[in-house]
Amino acid sequence: EVQLVESGGGSAQSGESLKLSCRVSGATVRRSCLAWFRQAPGKEREGVARIQSSDGSTLYSDPVKGRFTISQPIMKNTVYLQMNSLKPEDTAMYYCAAKGSPCSSPTIRPDEFDFWGQGTQVTVSS
Repeated sequence: EVQLVESGGGSAQSGESLKLSCRVSGATVRRSCLAWFRQAPGKEREGVARIQSSDGSTLYSDPVKGRFTISQPIMKNTVYLQMNSLKPEDTAMYYCAAKGSPCSSPTIRPDEFDFWGQGTQVTVSS
């Protein structure tokens, strides 16, 4: 059984940084697609960043491009989301997601992913 466990959420002031971690167990992620999503109250879940484990290629949503960085150390079943220059609109529950095959969609879509973590809350105040 594949399990994803997020950590690193919390509170921050506008302009500060946070780093989220997602540990993947129960699966080999060498050929996987891993992503971070977020969902604010009353809003749909939106893709934030995605990484292809086999070659490290990444994709970011426009609202976070240039501020957030997704990474996965080689041979590690952990994916990170470094969030810099945080804004109040980044406040949301952040979820890690995975699928056991290469990334295929041109956008970061929730229906592409099979496995999800429970989420970690990020709150940014102005």
